[in-house]
Amino acid sequence: MNKLQRLLQSKILILTICAAGIGGTFQYGYNISIINAPTSYIQTFMNETWLERTGVPLESNVILLLWSFTVSAYPLGGLTGAVVAGPMAIMLGRKMSLLLNNVFVIIAAGLSGFSRMAKSFEMIMLSRFFTGVNAGVSMNIQPMYLAESAPKKLRGAVALTSASFTALGLVLGQVVGLRELLGGEESWPFLLASNVVPALIQLTALPWFPESPRYLLIDRGDKESCISALQKLRGNSDLSAELEEMLAEQAAVKGQRAKNPWELFQNPALRWQLMSIVVLSSAMQLCGNDSMYFYAAYVFQEAGIPQDKIPYVVIGTGSCELITSVTCNMIIDYAGRRPLLLGGYIFMAGWAIVFMVALSQQTQISWMPYLSMACIFAYILSFGIGPAGVTGVLPTEVFDQMSRPAAYMICGSLLWFNLFLVGTAFPFIVKSLAHFCYVPFLVVCVCTALYVGFFLPETKGKSFLEISEEFKKRNFKAHSHAVFYKGPEEIKSTML
Repeated sequence: MNKLQRLLQSKILILTICAAGIGGTFQYGYNISIINAPTSYIQTFMNETWLERTGVPLESNVILLLWSFTVSAYPLGGLTGAVVAGPMAIMLGRKMSLLLNNVFVIIAAGLSGFSRMAKSFEMIMLSRFFTGVNAGVSMNIQPMYLAESAPKKLRGAVALTSASFTALGLVLGQVVGLRELLGGEESWPFLLASNVVPALIQLTALPWFPESPRYLLIDRGDKESCISALQKLRGNSDLSAELEEMLAEQAAVKGQRAKNPWELFQNPALRWQLMSIVVLSSAMQLCGNDSMYFYAAYVFQEAGIPQDKIPYVVIGTGSCELITSVTCNMIIDYAGRRPLLLGGYIFMAGWAIVFMVALSQQTQISWMPYLSMACIFAYILSFGIGPAGVTGVLPTEVFDQMSRPAAYMICGSLLWFNLFLVGTAFPFIVKSLAHFCYVPFLVVCVCTALYVGFFLPETKGKSFLEISEEFKKRNFKAHSHAVFYKGPEEIKSTML
């Protein structure tokens, strides 16, 4: 309870989390879900626009191809955003990068909002690309900004709010996309343009809050601004211990410049850190959680839920992810990172097996659709309790200040590439494997659980330097520290 009381006392920190989240990872979840409701209306718009231009209607397979381009523009933009996020975070700072990132959403909202008036479906495709760029930048920079601004004891919970805002965006996108609100045939341009509202809220609120104290001290060397930022974020707390720890990290990276992504692959001192984020970032998209939403409508229909009520039940799946991410937020600094990741992937593997059995017996046994429905909720709950949030926290904790932006570029690029890969490949997997389409996801969950269980160290409650030391022991287990790496001697000289 002491941790909770400290969090409640620090109003500025809570408001900073909200200001960063509403225009940050909230947009990722929101923009994934709002495109689902108007699918048929946009496809009709594409056909009507082409007919008006050429006098010839589009064939159904061409409409499907144009729609796939529209959907694919989002992860392509996300990949672009992930690549530019690192240089933005280094040159502009964490806070300024989040603020400027809203420009992409404002452009996107303008394009999609006026697309029907301009009779141009190409504007929707371009809009989805810019929306993806915004999501790619925020998915990388927001957890970095919040983890660097949080006190050590609350670092996991604060950084994990990024996942909570993603889930909140997902649910609100599903709600706003209902026919009664903005999901109708006449209002879909307003639905696609509604992402401008969170952007304007962030542009209004975030400038009032401080920059990351670690960025100010370690990257810019501005100790006074760092102390001022800490005082705003911590209130009346004693800052001496935290400042000393940051000064020690500054001394450890003194004379170094921010690293490029390819330099992380070349550095043997970062071998296990890099392997860990590559495995976990890839598994986050390859575990099959997003594909559960693909099956949701079909399973709910088989369970006897009326067609017009299914959108309301689908909101329940998004709500599951929100509830579990908030729960994970509360327990991460008590339970630790490894147990949540390990438990999440083990449970997902178990539910994948049950889900495939239930799908195969869907038409044979009357109660199997209900078991399939339970599996969907259980799978999403298992994903939300660990992998959904913890994965985004780890790059901040296992890399130092000079390597962190490059690490997030690698994580973000993998996340978006694998999102595109699963989106493209999953229909073919379903066609080939039918009811056993979750076998590839099962393999990913089992392999990831084994990696976490055997190779990932716990980072709960440790300073960045302590985590760095633990990984150095792993990286140079069979080698002499003196011959291969000089870092530990430098760090030992700055130990508190």
